[in-house]
Amino acid sequence: MLPAMINLVPENIEAYAAAHSTPEPALFAELAAATRAQTTHPQMMVGHLEGLLLKFLVRLVRAKRVLEIGTFTGYSALAMAGALPEDGSIVTCDVDPNATKIARSFWDRSPDGHKIKLALAPALDTIATLDGPFDFVFIDADKVNYVPYWEACVPKVRAGGALLADNVLWSGRVLDPKDPDDHALAAFNQHVLRDARVETVMLPIRDGVTIAVKR
Repeated sequence: MLPAMINLVPENIEAYAAAHSTPEPALFAELAAATRAQTTHPQMMVGHLEGLLLKFLVRLVRAKRVLEIGTFTGYSALAMAGALPEDGSIVTCDVDPNATKIARSFWDRSPDGHKIKLALAPALDTIATLDGPFDFVFIDADKVNYVPYWEACVPKVRAGGALLADNVLWSGRVLDPKDPDDHALAAFNQHVLRDARVETVMLPIRDGVTIAVKR
């Protein structure tokens, strides 16, 4: 069972930030509400502020092809799709048919939904079938596989493209790892830091994000 996420940023500060950001569209707010009502771990959803960050990064790198590892209920994929050109595309990988059923129902209602292709299979199997280059990669799936996901994705990202990994602070548990997920994320953070193929910054946004740009 996933642990409850500890807010690294005080709730009143996060609320203030949200109030001073572009408002959440109605469809996204409805998707967030459905996620909270219909899933047992709604904290896995990126939410409004991180969704905007993903959208802006996709736009800033002028992405046309995006790869996402971990779909959940589709909030992040839909956010990124909004920054893609009309002929852009996202391949998003997941193994949960129930969560992704929610995702599909909201993508079908969005003018950007046609840009999203769901691969309902183990992500490493899917990645092996995909040709690069990708412009942007978002990793937000099972933590014990973060290093394998990274190693599968980095070679398929173009120079100047970017990767973002979520939950890298893991509610602070990376400071004193106890369980397998803690240790996996702490090891992942060291792995990325030593990776000469990228420049990287770790930010204490929500549960921690690492943004890397490929050299």
